[in-house]
Amino acid sequence: MKKIAIAATAVLFAVPAAANAQAYVQAQTGLDSVSVDGGSSEGLTYGVAAGYDIQARDALFFGIQASVSDSTTKDCLRDVAVADDKLCVRSGRDLAAVARIGTNVGETTKLYLLGGYTNARIRVTYNDGTNKDSAGTNLDGYRIGAGFEHDFGGNLFGKVEYNYSNYEHGFSRHYALAGFGVKF
Repeated sequence: MKKIAIAATAVLFAVPAAANAQAYVQAQTGLDSVSVDGGSSEGLTYGVAAGYDIQARDALFFGIQASVSDSTTKDCLRDVAVADDKLCVRSGRDLAAVARIGTNVGETTKLYLLGGYTNARIRVTYNDGTNKDSAGTNLDGYRIGAGFEHDFGGNLFGKVEYNYSNYEHGFSRHYALAGFGVKF
């Protein structure tokens, strides 16, 4: 009997949530600021994200989102080991999987917080004028952020979002993003 009561309660909560569930895809771009041990460099980030939100009771919603982005952020130093050499660090693709929790503000606006896992790729190149070497590595970390999303009508929406990511080996990243997408 206890199992039947638990199953019935789960169905009561799941049916309204499934009826209000919504998948989405979006394109996003913005400012990327990468920091390493106190120094930072800025560039442009661009990418795509896809997610799924489930409406809970009242105005509360929960969701998941996966994203892939790239960046133009690069920093170079000259005369590192010998005269006229060049050492560059470039941030590459960034993969993230986050959970979202938020509230509906009216019928067309959402405010939310997010948090989850991120993995970034960096590439280091060194050119001493004679030889050029290059190496890349992946950095694991966590991401937290907050956002504002607004429905434009139909299935179209726009959003602005701030993300902070902290990776291994002293790397961190700040994103200020604008996105435009479609809901299914």
